[in-house]
Formats: sequence, structure tokens, C-alpha cells
Amino acid sequence: MGVRIEIVLLFSIVGIVVGAFNVKLNTEVKSYVKFSKELEFTHTTFREVDVKHLQAIAYGTHGVRDNSILTIADFVYSTEVIESLVAKKATYIGDTIYLEGDVVFDNNTGYSCKTEQAEYDESTEILNITAPYVATRGRNIVLGDTMMYNTRKEEAYGTVIDAVFYTQKK
Repeated sequence: MGVRIEIVLLFSIVGIVVGAFNVKLNTEVKSYVKFSKELEFTHTTFREVDVKHLQAIAYGTHGVRDNSILTIADFVYSTEVIESLVAKKATYIGDTIYLEGDVVFDNNTGYSCKTEQAEYDESTEILNITAPYVATRGRNIVLGDTMMYNTRKEEAYGTVIDAVFYTQKK
């Protein structure tokens, strides 16, 4: 009494067919998130120099460069004419620095400005204040909606201005 080969082959074929129908093929394409972070740093000072002298200094407590956009937290910036430009967050895109949160600008001649949002173009040295601001110089006070300030020429152009100026008596 032996097992016939036809019965063994029949059970084998049935087993293979049943197994083939029970196997699920995964046809989903897995999406992979491409890692694009180029640089990450903490408590770092950047010094921008040319052949002759120091052009600018920037400091941040934490920064990330991702897809050629540099974002710095607790930003402090200074140049030859800017004593300090401080913001909670700064974003470098090209030559422009976008500043957000408690932005404070002080120049070397005593002019100071406070706002929540501004942009500084390093190539033209122009500070564009894009939110309501308070500017002071000594006892003089200027309130306004927006302002463009040329840091090199010390010229300011603003919109919706409310100002108090003290002049010398003659």
C-alpha cells in the first residue's frame, strides 16, 4: 500500500495555488522624506569679512540651514553703522534678513526703533519696517505703520506718522 504519486502531486499543486492566493503583494510605493538640513548650530557667532575689514557680526542661540535658507533664533546683528539689530527669529534668504518678534534696531548715533517685523537688505543697507513701530532719538518720538530706513545715509521714510520733536530755542 503505497501513496500514489498522483495524489502527492495533486495536494502539492492545491497547496501552491491556495498559498499563492493568500499571499498579498505590497504594490505600494513607499515615500521617503528626503533629508535636506544642511547645517545646524547652537550659540554661534558669524563674522562676515572682506579683504580689508570686518563687515558684519551675527550671533544666534540656535540656527538651521535648510534648502539654502538660514533661520536663526535669538538673533543679534551689528555692522559698522548698526550698533545692534535684535530679533527673536531671523531668516536669511539671499542678501535679505527677515526679522520677526521683538525687533529692536539701534544705530551708532542714538537712533532706536522697536517693532514686531522688519526686513534688512545687506546689499543696499536698507531696513524696511513692515509693522507698526516706535522710533526714538533722545526725547524725540516717532510712531508709524511702516518705515524704510537707509542705515548708511540715515534717511527714513514712513507712513501714517505721529511724532513729537523737541527743537532748540533760538
